[in-house]
Amino acid sequence: MQTRHSDRLLYFREQEYTTSKYVLPLIGGEDFVTPGMRILEVGCGEGGNLKPFLERGCLVTGVDLSTNKITLARDFYATIPGGERVELICDDIYHLRPPAEKYDVIFMRDVIEHIHDQERFLLFIRQFMHAESRFFLAFPPWQNPFGGHQQICRNRLLARLPWIHLLPARLYRRLLRAGGETPATVESLEEIRATRLTIERFEALFTKTGYHCVHRKLFLVNPNYEVKFGFRPRRQCPLLAAIPRLRNFLTTSVYYTLVTAPATPRG
Repeated sequence: MQTRHSDRLLYFREQEYTTSKYVLPLIGGEDFVTPGMRILEVGCGEGGNLKPFLERGCLVTGVDLSTNKITLARDFYATIPGGERVELICDDIYHLRPPAEKYDVIFMRDVIEHIHDQERFLLFIRQFMHAESRFFLAFPPWQNPFGGHQQICRNRLLARLPWIHLLPARLYRRLLRAGGETPATVESLEEIRATRLTIERFEALFTKTGYHCVHRKLFLVNPNYEVKFGFRPRRQCPLLAAIPRLRNFLTTSVYYTLVTAPATPRG
């Protein structure tokens, strides 16, 4: 597990694989994403999620706060055909001004759970969308076995212990420090704890901020686990998916496609 957190090219390829195979079809069907579409990824990291859109002839933009990740993304795309067309921005999304020509797809995978004041963000990002735009988001519900992102721990035991992030805050912090985790790692994990995004809270937030869901999928086995661990993705069973709060504990990822105009939900 630690290899993929240190080998960023491996991580880039994992992101590319999962987005191509599982995300693109959910945004609007197999043929929805077409050449010339404008794509924005918020929290793009090294940019692996953007490559499938680039290969479909889209105009892609990625923004991320991390200088190191944007530098790596530029290095990776320098070796990829057409990579010079990828716009990579190192900045806070709140510092960007909405373009005159809005984005057709806005994309976030495993990012929204890191954002504080998610209501403010959901309202802000609407400025970057037109009436037909699609907004794709995926995140691990807070109470799932590794919803605290403890898999990033250097301590191998802590990285493999499910549900430890649900311990009382002080006990969790002491456990991380006793396990030898760096202050930066502890701070990052506490940030996830501060946001604690659940399925119910996210759905209440996007409804409050004027979005409508056109696709939703709850996964018992995260699609990204296929390329990481060789586990076949599995959707959450309908009975458990219908039980509020309980479903958060056994759902490893949720995928949503949102729009700003009313639409008939599917999935």
